Amino acid sequence: MSGQGRLKISWKFIAAIIIYMAFAIYLFQPYFRSFSKWQFLWLMNFCIASLGCYTLSQRWVAGFAGSFFSGIIYGFGPYMLGITKFHPITGLLIASIPWLFCPAAFGIFSGHRKWLNYVFSIIPFLAIVIFFQVADLLKLYPASIQAKLIPKELFSLLAPLVAAKLGSTLIGFYHVPLAALIMGSAMVVKAKRYSIMTLIISGIILTFFSPINVNLEICPIIWLSIPVVCFSVIIGAGFQGLASSGFGDRKWILANSIILSVFAIVTLMLAAKYFQVFLSLGDGYARLFVETAKFYLLGAVVLLICFFLTCGKVKLHWLREFIISVAFAMDIFIGAGFIIDKLF
Repeated sequence: MSGQGRLKISWKFIAAIIIYMAFAIYLFQPYFRSFSKWQFLWLMNFCIASLGCYTLSQRWVAGFAGSFFSGIIYGFGPYMLGITKFHPITGLLIASIPWLFCPAAFGIFSGHRKWLNYVFSIIPFLAIVIFFQVADLLKLYPASIQAKLIPKELFSLLAPLVAAKLGSTLIGFYHVPLAALIMGSAMVVKAKRYSIMTLIISGIILTFFSPINVNLEICPIIWLSIPVVCFSVIIGAGFQGLASSGFGDRKWILANSIILSVFAIVTLMLAAKYFQVFLSLGDGYARLFVETAKFYLLGAVVLLICFFLTCGKVKLHWLREFIISVAFAMDIFIGAGFIIDKLF
């Protein structure tokens, strides 16, 4: 994750800060009375995380909307919200990860020394190691090293709301943004962004590499913050790709619509399965799967509209951006609220 770039602070940056802060207050305001002093740090953590990913994404995402959603998807996504079961200091570590990637993204070296920018990419990895080493020396336990990701919890990628109700580890993203993730991932592969791919793979491997986590007493799921940051930026790039794609890209939009439709069918099938549980004990989960399917259908319909606009060579990119933004906002607004209610 390296390259030349220029960090800009403008009214858009200020607007992002205000919106992130307002959203954090909205989500947690009902629980302020029961909060300890430490728990109020979560509001700061979410804003720092969101603003960090917003800033980082500007290296690759030109539009405000794409960068804005990159930030909110990381800072208020299922993964970050799920970390609230740990001490707020752990949240501060995860919130700092996108900021620690900025030196590599907005590299100061060029020409034959450009490779030195890649060295900065290891800073977030070192930060995680140092954090837990210092915590161990101070006899602090900000996150349990027993908190591991097990294979059966991977369904959280497809149904984060159901995972929140079950109390499982939250690792995925919201529903509609998955279309942008697929689009963005295709763009990364096509552009041969090997550095980003390496970071994602490294973070996933370290999550499951017990020798390092046990010996250094690191909470395994903290490593997931690295691929989650990368994927959040990729979602921002994918959002921009969906909103500004031309006639030649119409097949990609249609493919994403079909994929979300398949996800909707799968979740509806799971809902039918839970509705059949004895004495209606699974009805609560079944209804959540139905709600999940609705979000996927919403995304599929929005992309289908964008597909027809593209086929008609309608050059109203702002209209597509607006439609996709509304779908993103509805998904995130409802999803984040539901997850917080289950966690608190």
